[in-house]
Amino acid sequence: MQRLWTGSLWAEGPAWSAVGQYLVWSDIPNNRQMRWLQEDGHVSAMRAPSNNSNGNCFDRQGRQLSCEHLTRRVVRYELDGTVSIVADQFQGKALNSPNDVIQHPDGSVWFTDPPYGGQLYEGAADAPGGPSNPEGLIDPRVGQPPEIGQARREMGHGVYRVTEDGAISRVIDEAQLQNPNGLCFSPGFDRLYVTSTGAGPGDTGGGGKGEIFVFDLDEEGAILNGRLFSDCMVDDIKCSPDGVCTDVFGNLWASSSAGHAVGYNGVTCWSPEGVLLGRIRLPEICGNLCFGGPKRNVLFMTASQSLYALHLATQGVSFG
Repeated sequence: MQRLWTGSLWAEGPAWSAVGQYLVWSDIPNNRQMRWLQEDGHVSAMRAPSNNSNGNCFDRQGRQLSCEHLTRRVVRYELDGTVSIVADQFQGKALNSPNDVIQHPDGSVWFTDPPYGGQLYEGAADAPGGPSNPEGLIDPRVGQPPEIGQARREMGHGVYRVTEDGAISRVIDEAQLQNPNGLCFSPGFDRLYVTSTGAGPGDTGGGGKGEIFVFDLDEEGAILNGRLFSDCMVDDIKCSPDGVCTDVFGNLWASSSAGHAVGYNGVTCWSPEGVLLGRIRLPEICGNLCFGGPKRNVLFMTASQSLYALHLATQGVSFG
C-alpha cells in the first residue's frame, strides 16, 4: 500500500487520464481539483476554484467530465480549453448537486444527482426557504460569486442519462433508489451499479441505507430489473459504499465507510454474484476509487485527507 499524498479536507472523485498519465481528484471543501503525475509523483492544484467539484471521469476523447456541487451541473472541459455544460436542469428544474459521472461506449453520459452539495461544507445551501435552509438563517451568498445563492432544491433524487445530442432523461428516480451516489458499468456494459448512501441535507425521508443496487441495461440503454446487489454488511459491520468501479473479471470494488469501526474503513471487493471476495483496510474512510496507472492495474483510493494506491493482479474496465 502506498500513501501518495495527504492534505485534503475531503478527497473525492478520482479519475485517471490515460493520455496525460496523471490522476485528478476533487478536494471538495477546499474548492479545488488536485493532480498526481505518474512521471515523478508530483502533486499540485490543477484547477482552483473548481465549483466544489465532486465526481470526475475522462470520456473517449480524453476530455474531463466533472460534477459541480456549487453550480449544480455537470461540465466537460473541451480540448480547446473551453467549458461546456453537459447538464444543469431536467424538465425546466435545476439539478440538486451532481455527484458522480461516467460515460457509456455509446457516448452517453450518466450521472447521479443526490442533495449532498446543498450545504456550506461542500457547496452552497439552498436559498432561504429551500429544503436545506428552511428557516432562511443561512446566507448562501457569503463568500461566493454574485451568481451563487439563488438556487434551491426543486426535485427528488435521480440518476440521469445524457445522449450525445444533449437529450437528458431520468433513468432512475427517488422511488426506485434514494440518495444515489457512486455508479459504474459492468465490463459488458449490460449492468449499471449504483450505491445508495445516507440521507442528505434537506431530506425528509429515511434516506439511503448504505447499499449497492444493480440494474440491467438493454441495447437502447433502458433500465430494467433493479435489485439489491449487496447490503454491504461485513462481520455485522455496515461498510457503507460511496464510489464504485469494476475490473475486467466483473468484480465490483466499492469504497467503505464504517465510521468508528476503523478496521472496516477502506475498500470492499465483490464478485458479480455479490459475494464478498476481500477487503482493503485503510487508516481513513474511503470516499471513492478508480483504476489507473500505465497498465490500468493500480487502484487509486481517495480516502478522507489522503490519496492511496495499490497495485493489483487485475485491470479496470476500459471502453475497449
